[in-house]
Order: sequence, then structure tokens, then C-alpha cells
Amino acid sequence: MTFERKLSIRINGQTVQAAVPAHRTLLEMLRDLGHVDVKRGCEKGDCGACAVLIDGEAIDSCLVLAWTVEGKDVVTVAGLGDAEAPHPLQKAFIANGAVQCGYCIPGMIIAAQSMLNETPNPNEDNIRLALSGNLCRCTGYKKIFEAVETAAAMIRGEAIR
Repeated sequence: MTFERKLSIRINGQTVQAAVPAHRTLLEMLRDLGHVDVKRGCEKGDCGACAVLIDGEAIDSCLVLAWTVEGKDVVTVAGLGDAEAPHPLQKAFIANGAVQCGYCIPGMIIAAQSMLNETPNPNEDNIRLALSGNLCRCTGYKKIFEAVETAAAMIRGEAIR
């Protein structure tokens, strides 16, 4: 017998009703619901590929049981922006050449957004700390850090060179 809980969760602005087994992680539930922008990485909280915003805070969805987010607001990278209306972080990652394979980028953008919610004018140390839970296996982090700095300036309304 599998114990299931009925949940009501806001995902990317849409209220979703779902019945999930008590042991199902938020990552598994999101992927089952078609949110493939939430990447399945290490599944133990080491890589950050599965990060989502839960009530504005970046959390690795592989470490969260789905039933614990009942009534909360969950945002994936697709909930920040899309191809037609990209978020400043998405624009900056592209403009700064910070994307290679792209697997880690959704989690990087989510972690950066969480940091920018608290620190709209970050310095390099703020950015390094905010992204320290996100691993990129393709590149150094220089262009990623520059992209976050660019996005922060865009969000503040500053002219970008």
C-alpha cells in the first residue's frame, strides 16, 4: 500500500493539484508534471542542477519531499522567463557567453535570482557564495559571474556596455 497525499501547489504561477506518494521528491514530481527545465543531476544536493525557488528561496528540489511544499509558490527557470520574454538573468547568460552545454544553467539562474532577491547590488563575493552550491563541469565560472553582475545591473536599470 502506497500512502499518497493530495497537494495544491503553485508552480510557475499556476495552481496544480497532484496526488503524490509520501516518499516522492519535489524533483520527481516536477519532472513527472513535465517541468524538464528542472534538471536531474546528482539527486543528493551536491550539484544544484535541480534548484527551484520555493517562496523566493533557492532550494535543491531533490532534497525536498513534494508534500512539504503544500500551499507554497514554486518557480522553475521557465517560470522566470521564456524565449519570447526572457528574464534579465537569461538574457545576460546568453549575452555574456555563460552557457555551454546548458545543463547547470537553470540551477545557476535560480540560485542567482534567489541572491538578487536579497542583494540587488551584489559584489563578486556575494555571487560566488550564492552560486557555490552549483557545479558546472564545462567551463570556468568567470563568464557565469559576469552574467550575474550584468543581470543585476539590468534589473537595477543601469546602462549595460
